[in-house]
Amino acid sequence: MTIGKSLPSVRSASAGRAGGVPPSAPPPRNRAVSRRAAGGRRAEQLAPFVLVAPAVLILVLLRLWPLALGVNFSFTGDGDRDGAMVGFDNYVDLLHDPLFQQALRNVGLLVLLLPVAVAIPGLLATFIYLRVPGHRFYRSVYFFPAVLSPVIVGAIFNLLLSFDGPVNVVLSTVGIGPVDWLGDPDVAMFAVVGVHVWATFGMALVVFLAGFATLDAALLDAARVDGASLAQVIWHVIIPSLSRTIQFVFVTTMIGMLTSMFGLLYVMTSGGPEGSTYLPEYYIWIQQGRMNRPALASAASTVLFIIMLVVGLLQLKLLRRAGRED
Repeated sequence: MTIGKSLPSVRSASAGRAGGVPPSAPPPRNRAVSRRAAGGRRAEQLAPFVLVAPAVLILVLLRLWPLALGVNFSFTGDGDRDGAMVGFDNYVDLLHDPLFQQALRNVGLLVLLLPVAVAIPGLLATFIYLRVPGHRFYRSVYFFPAVLSPVIVGAIFNLLLSFDGPVNVVLSTVGIGPVDWLGDPDVAMFAVVGVHVWATFGMALVVFLAGFATLDAALLDAARVDGASLAQVIWHVIIPSLSRTIQFVFVTTMIGMLTSMFGLLYVMTSGGPEGSTYLPEYYIWIQQGRMNRPALASAASTVLFIIMLVVGLLQLKLLRRAGRED
C-alpha cells in the first residue's frame, strides 16, 4: 500500500455539486449586469408609451370626452323636456328646420367652391416659387389679410360691398348696374365666401411654399428643356410632386370654411338675407345663444362633425387616387 497518495474524495466532489455554486453559474457581478441590461430593454420598450401618454391624455380629456358628452347631450330634450332622453327627436327637428336645410345646402356650395379656394393660393405660390418680378413683395401682401380679425375684415367689406359702395361705383363705370352684394339671397353667400377666401388663403400660401421647398428643381429644369408650357409644368410636374401638400390644404381649407366663418357671417349678413347665408356653425350659435336650445345645438354640432369627417375622408380618398393615377 503506497503511503502519501490518496484517492480523490468522492464525497467532497458530490457535496460541491449538491450544495455549492454550480460551475456554469455566472458570478454575481455578471448577474447584476444582466439585470441592468434587461431593465434597460424594458425602459426602451416603455419609453414610446411614456412619451405619447401626455398627448393621448390631453386628446381624451379635452377632445374625445367632450365630444362624447356632446353626442350624448344631443339625445336629451330642451324646454319642458330638459334633461329627459328623447332619442332622435332633435335630429328629426333638424331635418325639418328650413334654416338648417339652407345651412346644409350652403355646405354643399362650399364643397363645390373648395377647388377654387385651393387653386388660388396654389397658383400664387407657384408664381412666387418661379420668382416672378416682385415675388418678395407679393408674398408679404398675400399673407397680410391672414393676420386681420374677421370682424375687421367684415367691417371693411361691408363698406366696399354696400349698394352705393366703391365696388358698385367701379362696376357702373363699365356699364354694369349696381349689385346688392349682401342683400340679394342669390349673391350674398358667394360674396361672403369670396371674402373668406381672400382673408384666409395666406396660410394656405405658406403651406404651399413649404411644399415647394421639397420639390426637386431638376424636374422643372427637365420640363423646360423638353419645351413644356407653364400649364403642362403645373399639371405634370408640380401637382404630382405636391400631392401630399395639396391633400393637407384641401382638408384644412374645408375645415376652415365650415368652422371659421362665424365672424364674417355675424358682421356681414347675420345669416341673412332670408337665412341664405346660414352655415351649421352659425345655426348652432343661434340655437344655443338666442333660442336657448342647447340639446338641439348639440345635435347640429354632431351633424357638423359627421359632415367634416365624411367630406375630409372622401377628399383624401379622391386625391390619393388621383396621385396614384399620375
